[in-house]
Amino acid sequence: MDITLPQLPYGYEALAPHISRATLEFHHDKHHRAYVEKVVTLAKQAGLSGQTLESIIHKTTGSKKHSELFNNAAQAWNHAFYWRSLRPGGGGAPFGKIAELIETEFGTRQSFCEKFAEAAITQFGSGWVWLVLKGDRLVISSTSNADTPLAHGQTPLLTIDVWEHAYYLDYQNERANYVNAVLKHLFDWEFANQNLSSLKIAATAHEIKSHS
Repeated sequence: MDITLPQLPYGYEALAPHISRATLEFHHDKHHRAYVEKVVTLAKQAGLSGQTLESIIHKTTGSKKHSELFNNAAQAWNHAFYWRSLRPGGGGAPFGKIAELIETEFGTRQSFCEKFAEAAITQFGSGWVWLVLKGDRLVISSTSNADTPLAHGQTPLLTIDVWEHAYYLDYQNERANYVNAVLKHLFDWEFANQNLSSLKIAATAHEIKSHS
């Protein structure tokens, strides 16, 4: 991802009534924009202008000197990924390859939803909950504050933002209602399948290159 504020992949009212226009305007136009603008400033100071967000994250992971840059770059990346993890008319039963992996790892969609919801509801303080590939296994992963799976060698497939600014205008302190609304009505399973396909394409390209 470039260091720019991406447009939402849907209109401001498209996720209503589950996530309101007011929340999207506040969350995207203010919070996400602030992270992006801060990255631009800090990356220039660190001599990393022109780098992608992924490159900056990898180069600053674990660095005390560049912890502020890491936090803002990770938050910019996390938010861009979060918007794409949602879609109008989403949620419901997974399909395609992601459905097969969920069945293999969790047994049933219901079991997956219960485990994912529990992780998101019980995440202490601010953070994110992710569906990731860790090696060849499907895993529910939690990260605190600005942390991201990219810093831990995991491949994100979907995420939910559980910082209060993601849901407080619509749900106040009822995080569970927000989490369940995302699972039932908004998660974009097609985006998860696209992420899986990208991995397959990358692996195939690597295999071809290694034999050439």
